[in-house]
Amino acid sequence: MNEFKNAKEAYENTPIPAELSERVRMGIQEGRSRYRARRSRTFRRWASAAACFCVVLAGLNLSPTVAKAAASVPVLGGLFQVLTFVDYDKTEDGIHYDVTVPQVEAESGLAQRVNAIVQEKVDQHLAKAQKDWKDYQEAFFATGGTEEDWAGREMDVIVDYEVKSQTDSRVSFVVTLAEGWVSAMEERYYYNLDLAEDRDLTLRDCLGEDWVEVCNASIERQIADSVDEEGFTFFFNPEDGGFTTVDETTGFYVREDGTVVVCFPEYSIAAGAAGIPEFPIN
Repeated sequence: MNEFKNAKEAYENTPIPAELSERVRMGIQEGRSRYRARRSRTFRRWASAAACFCVVLAGLNLSPTVAKAAASVPVLGGLFQVLTFVDYDKTEDGIHYDVTVPQVEAESGLAQRVNAIVQEKVDQHLAKAQKDWKDYQEAFFATGGTEEDWAGREMDVIVDYEVKSQTDSRVSFVVTLAEGWVSAMEERYYYNLDLAEDRDLTLRDCLGEDWVEVCNASIERQIADSVDEEGFTFFFNPEDGGFTTVDETTGFYVREDGTVVVCFPEYSIAAGAAGIPEFPIN
């Protein structure tokens, strides 16, 4: 991997400040604390708003037997429920796993397809994180790192989800996959389902036939509003890879009040400092 070849050269040729390791460790710990606090607030909010509809199961792991037992919880009402299929928090081989995986419980082909897609992405994410950590460890020792220097290093691997809105037949939820160590990565996947019609919801369903024009106008206005008094914005110009238009692959979710929020991957249309750009369409 070019990334790790470059990392090796950097280790060999760049003097590393003595305090860097501690600063990195403190940054990761601070980020983890913020994430857990946000996750706790999100859970409490949804537990209060949907106590009769969502089931949260604690203490699960990746065991197929345990997972199957969790999936057997009966539907509580409506056409479906979103439950926590796997939930565990553990540290193993230098990797701290904070994993919560959702599952849609419904008698529909759509639910089965979405569950399979989510599980595949989670499996790929965990495998990639383990490989990234192994490659980093090998590069660290190959470039003169010692066991003493390595001690205490830890990688955070996060899988989480949030239900954005739900009715008796529709649900909108987001699955987050994140990896944090000397660098950070976060990806989000958006699922908008109509269980009554057994199909995915689209931007056209939510915004009408002129959904492209409606989205583009709203997004362009919000990007223009982001420019400060000195003319600075985190967003790239269209000719430099910035926003041009939405299409059928554009991610989105639906808030509880019915507002559609269009989302773009990190770094795709803006600098990394902008995070994952989200645009309420109004």
